[in-house]
Amino acid sequence: VQLVESGGGLVQPGGSLRLSCAAFGIRVSLKTMAWYRQAPGERREFVAHILRGGNTEYADSVKGRFTVSRDSAKNTVYLQMNSLKPEDTAVYRCGWSTFRGQGTQVTVSS
Repeated sequence: VQLVESGGGLVQPGGSLRLSCAAFGIRVSLKTMAWYRQAPGERREFVAHILRGGNTEYADSVKGRFTVSRDSAKNTVYLQMNSLKPEDTAVYRCGWSTFRGQGTQVTVSS
């Protein structure tokens, strides 16, 4: 299993980014796929996940601003992040079971 994230970068507060997680070795449509983040000196934090049936759940800190989705044809999971805040700055990783990607850095700063 391999998970490869992309789409991070530097964005101003209030801006948007879309993260992608390409999966190899599993079918994302058959798994619960999650997004996590970890800021320097902080513990890893659950951000969102999409269940096999398509239901989604979010951390309170991102609810209403972030949207998790998947494209079965591309075998990719996405995290659309809107109204970004400086406190959203972290390395974002996607995950399934005990597998995690290498992460993509998101920095929200003016």
